[in-house]
Amino acid sequence: MSLFDTHRPLLDNALDALAARGYWSAFPETPSPKVYGETAAADGQAAVMALAGKDYPLHQPGERARVAPERSPYGVRLDIRYPECDPGALIAAAQATEPAWIALGPRGRIGVLLEALTRIHQRSHEMAHSVMLTTGQGPMMAFQAGGPHAQDRALEAIAQAWKAMADIPAQVRWEKPQGKRPPIVMNKHFEIVGRGVALVIGCATFPTWNTYPGLFAALATGNPVIVKPHPNAVLPAALTVSILRQVLTEQGLDPNVVTLAVTPDPAVTQALATHPAVASIDFTGGNAFGQWLLANARQARVYAEMAGVNTIVIESTDHYDAMLRNVAFSLSLYSGQMCTTTQNILVAQGGIQTDQGHKTFDQVGQDLAAAIGALLAKPKVVGAVLGAVCSTDTLERIEASGKTGKTVLASKRLQHPEFPQAQLRTPAVIALTQADDAVYKRECFGPVSYLVATESSDASALLAQSMIREHGALTLGVYSTDAGYIEQMIAVSRRAQVALSINLTQDVYVNQTSAFSDHHGTGGNPAANASYTNLAFVADRFVVVQWREHA
Repeated sequence: MSLFDTHRPLLDNALDALAARGYWSAFPETPSPKVYGETAAADGQAAVMALAGKDYPLHQPGERARVAPERSPYGVRLDIRYPECDPGALIAAAQATEPAWIALGPRGRIGVLLEALTRIHQRSHEMAHSVMLTTGQGPMMAFQAGGPHAQDRALEAIAQAWKAMADIPAQVRWEKPQGKRPPIVMNKHFEIVGRGVALVIGCATFPTWNTYPGLFAALATGNPVIVKPHPNAVLPAALTVSILRQVLTEQGLDPNVVTLAVTPDPAVTQALATHPAVASIDFTGGNAFGQWLLANARQARVYAEMAGVNTIVIESTDHYDAMLRNVAFSLSLYSGQMCTTTQNILVAQGGIQTDQGHKTFDQVGQDLAAAIGALLAKPKVVGAVLGAVCSTDTLERIEASGKTGKTVLASKRLQHPEFPQAQLRTPAVIALTQADDAVYKRECFGPVSYLVATESSDASALLAQSMIREHGALTLGVYSTDAGYIEQMIAVSRRAQVALSINLTQDVYVNQTSAFSDHHGTGGNPAANASYTNLAFVADRFVVVQWREHA
């Protein structure tokens, strides 16, 4: 039985989920021993730590050195040495694999990728520990976002690719009637051909969740891929690439269909990105390099997710305490180091109406600070929810935030119960006026949020719209008991082309998205020029070449 036929039920379930857009997940998100095995967690941790201080077992063309760029936010010494390869050699190796990878056809490629994905899933605990140590995520988030949720995103991309390619028949018999004369009969052949070498540039915070959609979409549609991980989050990418290469080799294919480009030198990444053979680039990260790619990698299609100013508008609420708990958790989760975390909270300077009566602007700030404090009062919650701060740049932004406005809640350093060297920081909340737009319209990545006093609730809606249209955002939230105001905010989300969450008070948060249901990024504002979940994200990666002949 072919790999495609073996995994066809999984693919069919994913296609059904994409059509229904309800809740479905192929991979259990709970790291239960009953699901993954009694020793799976310990085995995964041991497998990661066995790599520490050694050469990573990956051999690729053009290797010229071994580098160990990772520094764990938890203070754990990794010192894993990865191959640093000549960019030209990686490009040449990728190009050499194209004919056979294309000739394998959609069924063959999808089968290989589904087999690799199931093996990645079997090593979810190993992947989770690698994500945790390199990014600073808490253990549960590292397992879920780094493992099953990222795997769902990969499967989503594979299913979308199959959906796009399955509409194109490989061969047809074409007959054109000619009246009394015999019809013109031709045989037409259609072949799906990748656009060329794909470069997937990973980020430091979500090295699998943000990488898998582009990686698997590019591979499924016939493109060899060079994965260029962030220097501080190499291991999750290395494990992924290794598994893919193993499956390719077992199937008699050139493993260089997928390679890993490890380098701490931005100039090497720039050289890869602008190489004439690179036809597509997936990038998640800051605006500076994202804009550089869009301006300079003109030969490639660039799918970029960059910085934005995610916003919540609070107009009123009839669940005040639940609203505060929900927002507090959103701001605290992974120390705000998510591309979907709220930065700006807009509240009319005259205050809001709640189920507990009228609350002034200052009271809202004080109560939000108290809710954050209550959430992080327990050491076990601190380690699980906050995780560790990933970068020194983020630490510097936290320190500088207190100079930008009135401090409602100062960020504090906390002690991690297991990792004494971990960089733990609680969220900072800074109060600003609407006139302070030079501060809050600029992204401040990390656990810093701005509570902005607007002139009115209508002014909040208009400000949210103009801000997102100008600077981009991946999420927008609103709290209101007024149906008319909610309709106004829905119109704002439509015009600003951003996903809107309305009155979240339960265990769903504005910075979370669900595979097979939510559309992550619309591709319609400056924060992202493509949506991971749109069919176009996949279909744009291949062309159809045809040849025809008389029958």
